[in-house]
Amino acid sequence: QVQLVESGGGLVQPGGSLRLSCAASGTFFSIYSMGWYRQAPGKQRELVATINSGGSTNYADSVKGRFTISRDNAKRTVYLQMNSLKAEDTAVYYCNRLPFADWGQGTQVTVSS
Repeated sequence: QVQLVESGGGLVQPGGSLRLSCAASGTFFSIYSMGWYRQAPGKQRELVATINSGGSTNYADSVKGRFTISRDNAKRTVYLQMNSLKAEDTAVYYCNRLPFADWGQGTQVTVSS
């Protein structure tokens, strides 16, 4: 049973930065692609970024050039560095592997002045 625990969210002003972390339990972490997702109030959950086992990354157009996904297989952790944050980035952020495991509790990111 894989458990995913997200952390690092908070309140930040527009233009600010945050670094999210997602710690995964279980074995074989390194073979899975991992992704960050977000869900804003009243909206569906959307994909933000993915990183595969080889380190190749993909990003939603809305975050390209501002967000960076990375992973540390030894720590079984995936990160999301978020820079130049905008109000529209406000959401609960989740991580998951592919194929999906049970969702964690997420971490709230609020961008507001």
